This record gives sequence, C-alpha cells and structure tokens, in this order.
Amino acid sequence: MKFNIKDIKLALEGNKKIYWAESKMPVLRLIRQRFKKEKPLRNYRIGCCLHVTTETANLMRTLKAGGAEVFLSASNPLSTQDYVAAALAKDGFGVFARRGESRKAYYENMDRVLENKPEVLIDDGADLISTVHKKRIKGVLGGTEETTTGVIRLKQMERDKVLNFPIVAVNDSLTKHLFDNRYGTGQSTIDGILRATNILISGSNFVVAGYGWCGKGLAMRAKGHGAQVIVTEVDPVKALEARMDGYMVMPMADAAKIGDVFITVTGDINVIRKEHMQKMKDGAIIGNSGHFDVEIDKQGLAKITKKKRVIRDFCEEHTIRNGRHIYILAQGRLVNLAAAEGHPAMVMDMSFANQALAVEYILNNPRLKNRVYQLPLKIDERIAKFKLKSMSIRIDKLTPEQKRYLASWKMGT
Repeated sequence: MKFNIKDIKLALEGNKKIYWAESKMPVLRLIRQRFKKEKPLRNYRIGCCLHVTTETANLMRTLKAGGAEVFLSASNPLSTQDYVAAALAKDGFGVFARRGESRKAYYENMDRVLENKPEVLIDDGADLISTVHKKRIKGVLGGTEETTTGVIRLKQMERDKVLNFPIVAVNDSLTKHLFDNRYGTGQSTIDGILRATNILISGSNFVVAGYGWCGKGLAMRAKGHGAQVIVTEVDPVKALEARMDGYMVMPMADAAKIGDVFITVTGDINVIRKEHMQKMKDGAIIGNSGHFDVEIDKQGLAKITKKKRVIRDFCEEHTIRNGRHIYILAQGRLVNLAAAEGHPAMVMDMSFANQALAVEYILNNPRLKNRVYQLPLKIDERIAKFKLKSMSIRIDKLTPEQKRYLASWKMGT
C-alpha cells in the first residue's frame, strides 16, 4: 500500500495550509534550496514517525528535495491533520496516518513505514526506533529523536547496551529545546486548552506538573494570562528554580485541593493519580502536554467515575463518586496537538532544520558508535544565525583583541 489516509480529496486544503506554514519557515527553506542542489540524501530511504502537521510536511518536502525517498506515520493518534496526510500522499510520499486511529492501527501504520526498509529513522517519542529493536530489523544506519520523552528512552537503551545504531538527540540541540519546548509548548498548550474549554485563565489556579523547558514555557504563558501558577516537581533544583521564578511550589497532593486547571509536562507515568483527582474541586480541568497519554492515571479515574460524557470537542466530563465533576482534555493525549494545531511554524522552523541537518550529519559520519549524540554546536549556531538573519536581526562580532583575551590564561585584571 502506497499510502493509508482518510481522503485524498483533502489534498487541496492541505497544500494551502502547508504553503502558509512554509512562508513562516525561512531556515528550512534555505536548507531545502541547498539540498535541492547538492542532493546529500540521494538514494536513501528515510522512515519517519512524527506528528502529521503542516510543519512536518515541510520537513518531508525538504528531505525529498535532498534526494531521499520518505515514508511517514503518525507519532500520536490524535495529532494527524488529515488534509496534510492527503497533500503528502498526492505528492507521492508514503504516508500512513489517520486522525483518531486506534492503537492497533497506529502500530500497523508504523509497520508499513518499516516495510519500506528505511536506512535512517526520524522519531518523535522513540516508538519507531524501539519497534525496530523489538523486531530486530536490520539495515538502519542511524536515527534522530525529536522530543524529551524519546531521548529519555533512548539514553536508557544506550545505558542498557541494547542500542543498535547511533542516534542524534535533536531535542537536546539548543535551537530546539530552548525555543520549541519553551515557546512552542507554552503557546500551543494554552491554545489547546482554550479551544477545548473556552475558559478564562485569568484569576485561576493553574497547576503545571513538571518544570523542564516545556513546563517553564507553559508556566510563563499561564502567568501572562493572569493565572496564579503552581508548580509541582520531584527535582529539588527545578523546584527551587520555579520558586525563584515567582511561582508557588508544592506537592501534587496539596495542589489538587486548590487547582482549577492541571497540565502535566513531565514525560513520566501517573503524575496525576486517583488520590489526587478525589481531592479536586468540582469543575477541575485536567490535560497533558507530555508526549504519551500516560501522565494522567486514566485507569484510576475510571474506577472512581460514575458516568461520563463528551461535553465539548476534546473535553470529556467525568462525574465521580463524590458527586464532583472533572473534565479531561483530549483523552489525556497532547492537548496542544489534539485540540489545537501544535507549535507555530516559526518555532518548528528551527526544530525541523535540526532534523534535516541531523540526517545529513548521520550519513556524513558513518563511523558514529551506537550511542546517543548531540548535534554539533557549530550546526546549532548556524541554525541560530539563519534564524536571526530571517528576522532582520544583526549582532556584534568579537574583535581580534577580544578573541585574544578569551583565548589567553595569562591576561587578568
């Protein structure tokens, strides 16, 4: 099967929205222009497991411009934009994704990507890479990983000495996590909450579980909307940082009693559990912007739920045994992609520039060992320079005297 999508007739709508995203992705356009001339990916097959969005479509087209044959499945059942899948299929890409697909279909579509024997993998969450390892598929030269959750999994695979090929942790690039995770997640999560609920954030107690870069961005945006932000953490350094940034910090058991909105961004399992939900106020809203739908204990919620109903798109009302109502957004999946459109193209421009150059880096360095690497800082800085240029921002350069001073250990006061 060349593709598995909802409706090829959606391609026209998809092309219009892909074009709009492309207009906001100048760095990726520059890379595509070079790839089109140099063809650094010629004759390679690339398998991707990513959110099927307009921004991803522009990455796919960049890889194809570089000479690659590209295959794509979704990295989340609720994040696929069917019009994007249609546009890519119309362009000849092997795309296997439908919005709302079952867990079984999710993995079947991933298998369809792998049936094409890709030599490089681009992953978001490490499901594709872990599947390759579980099925002992050979012929993969290397892979890249887009998100914090996936990098955590892959570094553990490296520690367990089961990683069979090198990985570039794109998420660890400065021009990725400092911007995509913070500004992208912060804005798009608020967008998803508002589309699903239309609540007033101002004046609410807004609980952010996890104070990594995604949590920092979300806390910042919630505060900007006028919320009283509460952070829950297990890391003492991050908890201290959250307090120094002006937020209340407390255990989830305490936050559960006073929170109005709860959003998890930790990458871990069962962050909000049954005992927390039993303490929540009537009308509490719970959502997740971590990669997988495991951060909210949905099984625990089911045990205390008397009845449930979909009250709005991507908003499910649970009446629990104590008579209170709890609202779960987007089935506990990524609320910013399920209920909204994900990160803005302007920030994904840098993230996907990292992805394109990471693939090129892997192919140019065949002697990489089976471990998790960070993309070289020089490439990171090149992306930042391209982005600044696209924004018409100029910066200073070190003078020869300043370079000598920084390179000397003899010069002091």
